[in-house]
Amino acid sequence: MNARIDGERLAGVSATTLWTLRNRAVEAMRPDTVLDDPLAVELYEAISYDYDRFGKPSQSHPLRAAAIDRAITEYLATHPQATVIALGEGLQTTYWRLGRPDVAWLSVDLAPVHDVRAALLPDEPRITALPTSALDRSWLDRVEPERGVIVSAEGLFMYFERAEVMSLITDCARRFPGGQLIFDAIPPWLSARTTKGLRLTDRYTAPPMPFGLSMSEAARLSREVPGVATAREVPVPPGHGLWKYSAIRRFADLPVVRDRRPSLTLLTFAG
Repeated sequence: MNARIDGERLAGVSATTLWTLRNRAVEAMRPDTVLDDPLAVELYEAISYDYDRFGKPSQSHPLRAAAIDRAITEYLATHPQATVIALGEGLQTTYWRLGRPDVAWLSVDLAPVHDVRAALLPDEPRITALPTSALDRSWLDRVEPERGVIVSAEGLFMYFERAEVMSLITDCARRFPGGQLIFDAIPPWLSARTTKGLRLTDRYTAPPMPFGLSMSEAARLSREVPGVATAREVPVPPGHGLWKYSAIRRFADLPVVRDRRPSLTLLTFAG
């Protein structure tokens, strides 16, 4: 990877992909990493950017990525010819981590992000890049649903309005019977804070995240959204420090706590 890219070409919500990239790369460089992601390290080193503006590295993004990897792998085990749709893919390197070069992959994100991906990531014939918003339903027509579909929306839905998210889930359920959708969400209290201006450091304020969803609300999606058959939480793997201890993880699952923390939800569509 010889190219060198100025990360300042990404702004607003698109710049958050640099935040998650930094956290995955820092994790991948650990000798005891939970996420084997050498390509993320290459991207991180190839993009010139003031990453320190995001504050200290966090485990949350690499642990989320590892959990999503596992969910996609499990779906492909029973649907080997399925299409993976990565909505708002950013600078994720999931395709390469999975080690499944035969999988049809649809990468949906805005044009500036795809320009960076094209400049730095390997050209893969099975990856179709679609430079558009996830809210532009044109990507729905690029998929053969008969072979199976799993949609990932990693670090995306929180930047949309609630009505937009619910409409998008409904459309996915209708178009991809028997498919799945995995997405993460922040709790409503944190969503409210971001809309008032959440400063991560004195040099960076997170973009507003108007969509918040508690774990209890996520569990009700199977009753409230037409075509959603099941909704279950996907646990993230143990991390480092306190988060490797089972007692801390059990505490996070207490009813009074679980609705106040971020969550990762897997929806299965009726088939």
